[in-house]
Amino acid sequence: MAGKRPPARSRILDTATELFNAHGVRGVGVDRIIAESGVAKATLYAHFRSKDDLVVAYLHGADGHWRGALQEAAADAGADPREQLLGLFDALRTATVCDGFRGCAFINTASETEPGTVPHATTVEHKQAVRAWLGELTSAAGAVDPDLLARQLSVLIDGVMSAAALEPTAEFTEAARAAAHTLVSAACRGSDAPKSVTRDSAPA
Repeated sequence: MAGKRPPARSRILDTATELFNAHGVRGVGVDRIIAESGVAKATLYAHFRSKDDLVVAYLHGADGHWRGALQEAAADAGADPREQLLGLFDALRTATVCDGFRGCAFINTASETEPGTVPHATTVEHKQAVRAWLGELTSAAGAVDPDLLARQLSVLIDGVMSAAALEPTAEFTEAARAAAHTLVSAACRGSDAPKSVTRDSAPA
């Protein structure tokens, strides 16, 4: 017996997510999402009042997925906040070497939407939230200037995502991890340096 079809909203959002990831939010029209999700136009607009609403829902999903991956990688690195900061690059490596990686959903969407729109504001809110969480880790790690270190690590993370969108290789992540080790060691000079730059696990 065939399985029950997912609810219409899930089909719409799953289809939009796949298409937006592959082609960008500007490169995909509502008609294509309707056709590929197998719903009527009225059904789509019953769940999402506009394409902007659909883009925001897509970004919220990406936010939950990416922040969850970062938090899991930090937890897997152990109890030392300095090691947790370096462990974030394991999540980054996993994300950027997978088939079909097209770059950061938030950077891509920000480049395709106008400042002042809700989708653009949502991309900014995500980056600010990630940076604030990094600030909590850098503060716990004993950084002299936690906000500065959080901004520096944010730049490394975003840089890897942009570079890997052009050339999907783990080398960018490993280079960024080495740079992060230097930054964390310098910023937390008053305490023991993180134990290692690389983890024993192989690239995903």
